Amino acid sequence: MMVPLLFGITVISFGVMHLAPGEPIDIATDLNPKATKEMKERLRKYYGLDRPLHVQYFDWVQKVVVLDFGDSFSPDGKPVLTKIKESLPKTIIINVLSMAVIFFLAIPIGIMSATHQYSLIDKLTTVFVFIGFATPTFWLAILLMILFGVKLGILPISGWSSLYTANFTTAQKFIDVSKHLVLPIFISSFGGLAGISRYMRGNMLEVIRQDYILTARAKGLKERVVIYKHALRNALLPVITIIGFSIPALIGGSVIFETIFAIPGMGMLFYTSVMSRDYPVIMGILVIGAILTLIGNLVADISYAFADPRIRHE
Repeated sequence: MMVPLLFGITVISFGVMHLAPGEPIDIATDLNPKATKEMKERLRKYYGLDRPLHVQYFDWVQKVVVLDFGDSFSPDGKPVLTKIKESLPKTIIINVLSMAVIFFLAIPIGIMSATHQYSLIDKLTTVFVFIGFATPTFWLAILLMILFGVKLGILPISGWSSLYTANFTTAQKFIDVSKHLVLPIFISSFGGLAGISRYMRGNMLEVIRQDYILTARAKGLKERVVIYKHALRNALLPVITIIGFSIPALIGGSVIFETIFAIPGMGMLFYTSVMSRDYPVIMGILVIGAILTLIGNLVADISYAFADPRIRHE
């Protein structure tokens, strides 16, 4: 079903994109007093915008099938895949590290909160979750930039690396990039950490009240074995679904913090492409987002089998 779903997503995306007001030629002609109507028509023909919408779509599909996303409408005229290849690694690195932080911190926090219900730890994590849900990401990013970048001066507040790194050693370059990634990774993982830990707490509370957990304790098993071997797997199933759906958010969520921190990743590329009506680049990024969504569903389904033996045997 992934192929027809992908086809349907591209049809909707292509149609909605062209329904938005404005065209790529507007950026080049609206502010040019010498731009004539004939010049606009020549540009529309050059970009293929004078043809019917369905013809444009099927021409685009024929190219995408052979992995040709066309050339960007921007002045540099680079191939879309080239632009994506230049920016995608940065977005993947940031978001994979953010997901790792979320996964390795949220699950233990959720388990600890559930196994110590109504304790001080549970109350503190609850407060943290409410703060995480209520705090606007862009506002928190600006506060941290002011504190650590302007006031304390210990972390850079923009870019992927420093300007003068040509003479740096490999270790110095690694440290420099790491400093630039501290704030973006924290901002990217903050809200997700709060949400996943809360989901994990609720699932774990439901599971540890089941009869088979009571039986396992009655058999004299250690509490660690009861929680981490018997309860954790079943409690993970809903969390796996959420993590699977978070894969496509690698691009969508990047738009905010990459724009704030001026990181030349997929989020920044998508934002600038939308502002300039760069249709080929927009569609290329949307296709990648659609593929990530479908892969996320597939990863969640496969992960179910690893977490639940009943699904694996069926």
